[in-house]
Formats: sequence, structure tokens, C-alpha cells
Amino acid sequence: MPVITLSREMGSLGTTIARQVADSLGYGFVWREVINRAASRAGAPEVALAEIDDLGLLGVRPTFRQRRAYRDCVRQVIEELAVQDDVVIVGRAGQVILRDTLNALHVRVVAPLELRIQRTASRQQIPIEAARAQIEESDRTRRAYLRRAYYVDWNAIELYDLVISTRRLTVTAAADLIIRALGQNIVPEEAPGKDIPS
Repeated sequence: MPVITLSREMGSLGTTIARQVADSLGYGFVWREVINRAASRAGAPEVALAEIDDLGLLGVRPTFRQRRAYRDCVRQVIEELAVQDDVVIVGRAGQVILRDTLNALHVRVVAPLELRIQRTASRQQIPIEAARAQIEESDRTRRAYLRRAYYVDWNAIELYDLVISTRRLTVTAAADLIIRALGQNIVPEEAPGKDIPS
């Protein structure tokens, strides 16, 4: 059952693209539900608040033990989703957790900083400088999460099978690229003992 993980920069239109891919393929779409399920399992609802709060506005500070329990549950939830259904998983380090899953396509959606700032300012109807501050904080938080939780660089190209810039591409064009890549580039699972050609 194919699974798509999608990592995105704030203002890159990545979540919208992920939802369109899921709708077009008839796949499940999972975003913040992973946070809620994992926090519920870990018995730490404050972790869910902290993880949803990309900009750190709520001031919630879970303990190290709560964060570790939460991360373990995130891994469990994502691994369960990957084997149960055809699904698009947005964020939560899916590209790291499922990096060795053969039927997974790992996508990264980016856009130039100034364009992301303009989009965010327009969407939220806020000043450009406020949008810039939001994006810089969101980027910092997402980088820190991957580094702290999984010891990887969020921008490391080897984490992704496909990187899409929405500088010139529409949401539909980007979604179509992902769907085409899914259909053509997922390596079939090999029989035990066989090597997958490099």
C-alpha cells in the first residue's frame, strides 16, 4: 500500500498540495491527527499543544520524558498508518520514520523565502514583517524538531525522493508531479535474499 510523506516549508503551499494529492488518489490525508493520536497514547496532551504551536505562541513546555514518550508514539502511529492504508502523511518526520519503507515516496515542497512571506501575509492579512517573523520562526522550529528528535537536517536532500519548488508551479501541477512520481518510481518489494539494483 503506497504512502506519501510530505515535508513542507510554511508558505510553500505544501499542505494544500498534499490534500489535493490525497483527494485525487482517494488516499487518506493525515496531518495534525498524528499529533493528537500520539499525544493521547503518550498521555501528554500538552505535547500536542506544543507540537501544533509552530510559532511558540502558547508557551507550553513539555518535559523531556513527555517529549520522548510522544516521539515514540508518533513513530508507532506513522508506522501503523503506512501499513494500514494508502495515505498521505504531512510533517511529523514521516520522511525519517519511514525512510526504509520501500513503498513510500518522500516529498519536500519548498518556495523562495520572499514568495513564502508574500503568500503568508496575503493569506493571513498581516504586514510583511509579521509574515517574515512567522516564517523564520516556523523554519527554525521545524529544523530544531528534526535535529532534536531524529538527529537529521530538515533540509538534507537525501531524505527526499522528490523536491518541488512552487515558485512557478501551481498546486495542481505540483500535485500531478507527485502522482506521476508515485506511479513510476516506487521500488517494488523484493523477495528475501534479493538485492535491489542501485
